[in-house]
Amino acid sequence: MNVRSMLDQKGADVATIGVGGSLSDAAARLRDLGIGALVVTDDGDSIAGILSERDVVRAVASHGASALGRTVGSVMTTQVVTCVAADTVEHVMTLMTDRRIRHVPVVDGEDRLRGIVSIGDVVKARLQELRFENEALTEYLHQGR
Repeated sequence: MNVRSMLDQKGADVATIGVGGSLSDAAARLRDLGIGALVVTDDGDSIAGILSERDVVRAVASHGASALGRTVGSVMTTQVVTCVAADTVEHVMTLMTDRRIRHVPVVDGEDRLRGIVSIGDVVKARLQELRFENEALTEYLHQGR
């Protein structure tokens, strides 16, 4: 299975926020949408950064409640790890494990934002793969009797 298959199942909608948005607005958006990260973009195509719950916690731990008045651009992660639709589930799983991240934006060949996958999406896809493999092996074994 690849990233394209995951996006086909879950959709390609991406929750975003602009660089100049407040951390307070970003935290409310994360809460309201029940998600763990927002892609930071001002035009919906180019990725300026990513803001995760972890970034919010770090900002509050460093600056106290005043952090909520800071801009998203001042606390976001700017070194964004991305993937493309053709990447395999295993590749994305390795990226997430090695980089200790839970969200990977999907880009096209020109680095334009096309979706996002989370660790939950990857686990779900991997479980589907394992279920399919298990069913195929079981069927094969039963045919041999």
